Order: sequence, then C-alpha cells, then structure tokens
Amino acid sequence: MKKPNLIYLFIIVFFLGSCSVNQKTADLQTEFANGAVVTAHPLASEVGVEILKKGGNAVDAAIAVKFALAVVYPNAGNLGGGGFMVYRAKDGQISSLDFREKAPSKAFKDMYLDQNGNPITDLSLYGQLAAGVPGSVGGMDEAFKKYGSLPWKDLLQPAIDLASKGFALTKQQAGEFNRYQERFKKFNPNGAAIIRDAEWKEGDNFVQSELAETLKRIAELGRDGFYKGKTAEFIVAEMKRGNGIISLKDLEDYQAAWRDPIVGMYKNHKIISMPPPSSGGVALMALLQSVENYPLKKWGFQSDSTVRAMVEAERRVYADRATHLGDPDFYRVPVANLTDAKFNQERMSKVSLEKATPSDDVKASKFPGYESEQTTHYSIVDKEGNAVSLTTTINGSYGSLVWVDGAGFLLNNEMDDFSVKPGSPNMYGLLGGKANSVEPGKRMLSAMTPTIVEEDGKLKMVVGTPGGSTIITSVFQTILNVLEFDMTAQESVSAARFHHQWKPDVVDAEEGAIDEKTRQSLSEDGYKINERSPIGRVENIVILKNGKLQTGADHRGDDRAVGY
Repeated sequence: MKKPNLIYLFIIVFFLGSCSVNQKTADLQTEFANGAVVTAHPLASEVGVEILKKGGNAVDAAIAVKFALAVVYPNAGNLGGGGFMVYRAKDGQISSLDFREKAPSKAFKDMYLDQNGNPITDLSLYGQLAAGVPGSVGGMDEAFKKYGSLPWKDLLQPAIDLASKGFALTKQQAGEFNRYQERFKKFNPNGAAIIRDAEWKEGDNFVQSELAETLKRIAELGRDGFYKGKTAEFIVAEMKRGNGIISLKDLEDYQAAWRDPIVGMYKNHKIISMPPPSSGGVALMALLQSVENYPLKKWGFQSDSTVRAMVEAERRVYADRATHLGDPDFYRVPVANLTDAKFNQERMSKVSLEKATPSDDVKASKFPGYESEQTTHYSIVDKEGNAVSLTTTINGSYGSLVWVDGAGFLLNNEMDDFSVKPGSPNMYGLLGGKANSVEPGKRMLSAMTPTIVEEDGKLKMVVGTPGGSTIITSVFQTILNVLEFDMTAQESVSAARFHHQWKPDVVDAEEGAIDEKTRQSLSEDGYKINERSPIGRVENIVILKNGKLQTGADHRGDDRAVGY
C-alpha cells in the first residue's frame, strides 16, 4: 500500500481549514432591505429591530439598545458609564453627542499618586474612587430630546422586561461571570445579583430586580430618575461605603454635550467621526490621510508594504495623541493641525519603509501656540436611511467592579483614562500628558471612534468597535478593508487585525494576522511582532449600491446582526 503524499495531505487540510473559516464568515453575512442593527448581544440587536419595526427611527432604536445592553451585557453595556454617538440624518445632516463621564468636583491632579509621586495603580482601576460621573443616561436623554419619535417609556420597556424577567446567559457570559466572582465579592460585601455560590452555566436565567427598579425610575422621570432622587442617593451611599468622591451635586450638574463631528476626505469618501474628548476621529482622519498616497489596493491586504505603511502611520499618530489630545473644554486641542492632509502626507513622505523607525525616535509634532479595553459598539440604519454609530464604555471589563447597592448597575473606572502622571501608561499602555491630566469636571480622553462614511454624498458605512487603545486602528483597518480591499461588511469585520500605538514599540497581531513570510520580513527590518488575544469586536453596516444594508457582526464575541 502506497504511503499518502504528505504535501498533498497538507494542501487538503489547509483547504478544508480555509473553507471552514470562510464558511463561518459566509454564515454571518446578511443583507436587509428596511433596517439593520448590529450589537454585541443578540437580545440587544433584536430590541433595536423591534423598535424600528414599530416605526421608530435610528435614534429611538439606539436609545432602546443602549438600555438593553445595560441589562444583557453588563461588562460594557451600562448605566454607570458614558460614550459617544455620531449621527447622520437621511438628508445628510450630521451631529455628534458627547456623553463621556466627568471627573468629580473633588478630583485633583495628583489624586492617584503616593507620597513619592508614583502612581498607585489600583486606585484608578478598582473601587469607588476609580469612578467618574456617569453620562449614559444624560446622553440618551439629550438624544431623545433632539431626535426621538416614539414615547420615552416605550424605549425603556424592553430593558425593564429583560431585567425583571431575566434572560438566558450565553456560554461566554457564564464563563466571565464565574471568573470574576472573587473580585465581585471583594468590592461588593453587600452582594449583587451577579454574585452567587453556585457556578453560572450557559442558559441560566439572570434576573436583576434592583436594576429593573432603576430603569423604571428612568422611564418615569427621564434623566431625573437617575441624576436625582433615589438612584442618585444610592450612588452617593455607594461612594461613602468606599473611598469615592461623586456627590449629589456632581450628578445633578452632569450634562451631555453636542459637538461638531470630525469631517474629512479619504479619496472620494467623506469620513464623519467623533471629536475630542475622543481622540478617535482626529487619529482616524490622520491615519487615513497618512496612507492615502500609498497604492494599498495594488499592494494588497496585509502585504509587506501595506503593513509597513500602516504601522509607521500609527506610530506617528499615537505619538501626537499622547501629547495633544484632551477635553477641548479645558485644553486647546490642535484639531485643524492634526487633521490636515498636507501635514500628515508630508510627514509620511519622509518615512522609509525599508526599516522600522524606532518609536524612541518619533516625537509628537509641535504646533505654534500649543503646549491624552472594555467597551461596546453598535451600528444602526433605519428604513429612511438615518444612521447611528454609537460606542459606550465603563472602561475595563465590568468597570470598577463596584455594583451600586440598591440600584443594581456597575460603576465605571474611567478615571484611569486620565493621564494620572505624565509619561505613566494607563491600563491600555497609552501615555498622556498635561492635555489629559485630572481636573474637576473634566472629561477624560478616549479612543472611542464611532464613525460614518459617505461615498459620493450617499451613506456608505456605519462602523465602530470596543478595544481600548486598539479601537482607532481596528476602525482604520475595517474602513480600508471595504474601501481598498473590496471586502464585504462581514469579511471586513472577520479579517484578522494588528495594532501599533507608538509605545510600547511592538506590533500586536492576532492569530492569523500578517502571514509568516511577511512577519519574517518585518522582523528582519526591526519590527517587533507580538501575537496577542483577539483585537476588538467591530460592528459594521455597508450600504450597497442597490440600497440594501449589508451587515458584519464580529465573530470574536456573541455579536449579532438583526434586520428586516
């Protein structure tokens, strides 16, 4: 009997493996005629589509999804966090809403440093002192006042039902709940709905009675159901149990802010993204401008030259981010300079793609007159063509790990997104300086990058992702995947990703990102490749020329696209 040809067997195995990956992507690929919602949880996506079917618009659906995620996706969906929304109306009018958390009035620059001036890392990461004043409810209230069409109570009811009746845990959620039990017990001595002695299992019904009552107060009283009265008192009592500093006045004074979006061109595509205090829109625009003159389409997806050009652009843009980005209400951010196509392209024209530029040799740009990973994103397009790209966060997974006793929701640990000390990295390894230092009432810098893309004046893409410092580069890659490499919405989301953020000077790559031959070539020329866990969970909607909505839901989580 002849021995099998090993090369032949290898080809068969490789082909079958490739087919299984491609089949998974194909199975996720969907198109809808009337409306689509892509979120991190199947139940939240279904809630959004039901609102669209009832005649609600994209903002109505976004509000309902936001509250639903606070119930079914507690590690990032939230009442106790904040976020950003980019909106494009069917007639092309655009706006962006900043409902980022704020530092409490008692916050001060050195509040997380010891007597020797060194960061006390855990203080800005865990417990009540890590929390900024939440913005989520205030943000949804503002969005509703400006764009809502269905009754406010109708938008809250699905979340109330999910909290009071419970919902079945996914396998991934049950595993996370179990892994975090000891940490939850440490920071919640009075208990919480998520804490129990028996292990959580896939399919277990998770009921959150306290959260249901909080949602009912918000449904009845709007923002006052959160920032005043019983819920506010629960939050302040929680502060007193630990070392927190959020006061009743901090809560009452919180306001979301409408801001002008970052708008720029990438070839014939208009990019609409989030302005400061998000660094996302500025950095994304700078990245796209930096690579615009390179023949990426000719070079191909994750080819040697493509990766080099993208990494060198990322290296320079993240250096500028560390120095120049912060809350525009407190610091003069040089947005026009950082998003100037001529500036970004001239800087890249001096870059050699033959060798890696050491990050120590890359400094932030200087401009005349100037001196900063758990989140979730969703994308929505309604029947009329109104579009919402919304990213929301409590920062780390399960935020500060503190559940507000009596109110049933998690507090954020967003204070870590400030530059606790110039030159000291935050939990994502990002550096910052004076622009993002701690000040009372200031919004901490973010990497969230909710983005909408137009092509020839028409809606083309609605995209965004969680992922801490990797958010910007994940959105950057997803846009290029569609515009340069002709991928479908699902292919653009499923494609393996890589990331560089100036410092540390490494190229993080998912398994499957950058083939071995290219990795070898890059390594020989000074690029340090570090294989890491999955990067981001992108949600993408691409509008086809026939008007249909093509969706991409990230296979890295329980994400789901639903439409009709």
